[in-house]
Order: sequence, then structure tokens, then C-alpha cells
Amino acid sequence: MSTTTDAAIVKNCLDYTLFSWTKQGGLNPINAQRAEGVYIYDRDGKGYIDFSSQLMNVNIGHGHAKIKDAVAKQMDEVSYVYPGMATDARAALGKKLAEIAPGKLSKTFFTLGGAEAVENSIKLARAATGRHKIVSLYRSYHGATYAAMSAGGDPRKFGMDAQQVPNHVHVENPYFYRCPWNSSTFEECGENAAAAMERVIQFENPDSIAAILLEGESGSSGCIKYPPNYWKLIRAICDKYGILLICDEVMSGFGRTGKMFGVENHGVEPDMMCIAKGLTSGYLPLGGLMVTEDLAQQFSEKALPLGLTYSAHPVCCAAALATIEVYQEDGLVEQAAQTGRYIEQQVEQLKEKHPSIGDFRNTGLLGCIELVKNRETKEPVTPWNAKPSEMEATSRMAAKIRELGMFTFVRWNWIFVAPPLNITKEEVDKGLSIISQAISIADEYCN
Repeated sequence: MSTTTDAAIVKNCLDYTLFSWTKQGGLNPINAQRAEGVYIYDRDGKGYIDFSSQLMNVNIGHGHAKIKDAVAKQMDEVSYVYPGMATDARAALGKKLAEIAPGKLSKTFFTLGGAEAVENSIKLARAATGRHKIVSLYRSYHGATYAAMSAGGDPRKFGMDAQQVPNHVHVENPYFYRCPWNSSTFEECGENAAAAMERVIQFENPDSIAAILLEGESGSSGCIKYPPNYWKLIRAICDKYGILLICDEVMSGFGRTGKMFGVENHGVEPDMMCIAKGLTSGYLPLGGLMVTEDLAQQFSEKALPLGLTYSAHPVCCAAALATIEVYQEDGLVEQAAQTGRYIEQQVEQLKEKHPSIGDFRNTGLLGCIELVKNRETKEPVTPWNAKPSEMEATSRMAAKIRELGMFTFVRWNWIFVAPPLNITKEEVDKGLSIISQAISIADEYCN
């Protein structure tokens, strides 16, 4: 047990570690001591209801004993072997994933996280097709390593603009609330977006396109819902030009959207699928790249050009297997769908109270409230990729949410609603009450 004082813990973190995605001066991180269910507790005993499952990964909630027991048991047997060895944990997890994955996805190359899964999907797509270009959406996020960040459209990559990985092509999203084509219906937006993608592919030379990479459901870029026809139209484009379809389920997988995987909401089978986050519910780092048997067969007589020191780490595999059992035994996927519908009803009521709520996009428990100054003009309370001087409203809302005892993702004019799948209606009500108080700040900026 550490004898370090509470203040020293924060000081040592600030003095000797670097924090993600933020300036390093003036930070005041929550000093977390323990977590249970849907709550994180700091060292003063204050509880924070976790309304974004930390980074949308703690799907089963915090502190589940089954994962701890599985990890301890595996540690007693074997804690690590090199990736060329077989283990019971690896075998059982691979088989379980093949059982629950959509379509013909049946083999998994294990990574240590989502960005690595995406990196390896890009490598494999290029190796399998002999082509080199990857097409993805501007409003997307696929990870922070070089190829994954280049594939995404998140503006956090702008600091490395000159060093982005080449041969990544971007197209606009089917973002109906702000439709680039001024579509009159949700379905028309999907048709226009797919047509735009096909035009870009034709301009870029279809024979050069290795893969199209899409999130199963949009996450940190604003939970932009796909029109019901979009995924099928993209699948048809892939089939037409011999392009592989990669589904990034790192955030939307494992029950988050009310289905085991987000793409199942669209009835489409991808050629590859990237997984992580909810795979272990964040308890240990693990990701994977799932592929079809047909794709795997291409490497039966030649070497698979993928390799990682910690691939198929037995302790992480044991944690993942136990996590999947929790989803199934506790009915968390179905619960996510039901709770998501309840949240949608409650946010509709909040719209009557708060003129700043312009849109709410949600699938299961992956949702985002978009805040505007005016519902007619849709001017955002805080602009996309805002400068620090433009962040007043966002900073005030984020501070209020923390003050009231909540942890969630607040970004520009978005407040995310993505709690653990085991959250109760009473806990949802408490969380939405806190968010409502924060949105009252955004209402001040309405005109």
C-alpha cells in the first residue's frame, strides 16, 4: 500500500508523467482512488457518475469481480509466452470471437489496442490487394498512431500534418443535421454521401483503392448516425470495385450500440473488423483484427506480415473471455438497447426545456447532444476545432459537470452520453439531471 499523500500523488503525476491531448500546464486531474459500478471515487470520497464509460470502453462497469478472478487464475498458470505459442486463453477467446462476430469473420490477430488493430488492418489490406490507398471519412477517429491518425479526420492530427502517412483519402460524412448536399431526407443524405464517395474513388483510380475504413457507428466525432441505406451502399461500392471493407468497432463494439457490434445495426458484413476497448471493458489492454477465412487463406503459403511482442497475451485474453461472458450472462447488450431508448425519450423532454439543444444522435448507449446558439441557423455554441479563445461555453459546462459529480466527454458543442451498459434508470436520471444543469449554461448563449 502506498504511503504517498493525496497531494503528492497529483504532484508526482504532473511532475513525472505526460497527459494525453492537452497542454501540460495548469492541469488539475481527478485523483482517482477506486471505482465501482458506474462511479469513480476520488481520494476525498467524492463520487463521479461515469457518463462516458471513461473513454467509451468500460462497458460492463467498474470493479467486476469476474474479470479480476480470471486474471488472477491466468497469472497462476502462465502470465506470458511469445506470440508463436498456443494457450488455452488464446484458443478459447479466438473461438468465442468467431462465434459472436458478424458474417464470416472467423480469425483474429490480437493487438494491444484499437489503434494497433487499425494499423494492422491497413497493412493487411495493402498486402492482400496489392493496392495502396485507404478511403475513410473526414469526421472520424481511428486512433493516435501514425497510420490510424492519418486515416481519421480528427483535427488533433493537424500538428503532424506534414508527416501524415501517404495514400489516405477522405470523403464527407452523411451528416444529415448538417448535410453537405442539403438533402431533404435522411435516406437521401445517405444516397448523396455514397455517390460522393464513389466519385472520389473514380477520381482516385478504383484499382488503387485497397480498402474503405468506416466506424461501425460514429463515436468521438459526434456520434453522426449513418442513414439506414448508407452501409449497404458502401458495401455495394466495395463489391463493384474489388475493394475491401474494414469496420472499426473499437468504440462501437461489444454491446455499446445495443447490438454486439455496431455494424449489425446495418445488416452488412465487413471483410475485416477492428476491435478493442469493450473487448476487456478496459480492464486490461487488448485489441484485435478479425478477418474472414477467405482473407486468411491468402497467407496460407506466404508469411503474414504482422507481428507484435504482446500479441495474444494470455492474461489479457483471459480478461476478454471473462468480459464477453459478463455481456452474455447479464444480458448487457439487450439492456443497452432498452436504456438507450429510455435516454432518447428523456432527452426529447430536455429539448423542450433547453433551446440550445439542436440535435441528439444516439444508438444504444453511444450518444451525443449537439448544442447550438440558434436552432434555425444551427450556429454551434462552440465551433468545430475551436481555438482556446472560443471555448468559454464548453469550458464552463465541463467545469459544472465535474463540480456536480460527473465524468463525461465534453468536446466543442457536444456532450456525450455513453454510460456503462449496466447503468440503471435511476442512475440515468441522475446523470441527465447533471447534464441539464450544464446545458443551462449553453442556453445563455442562444440568440
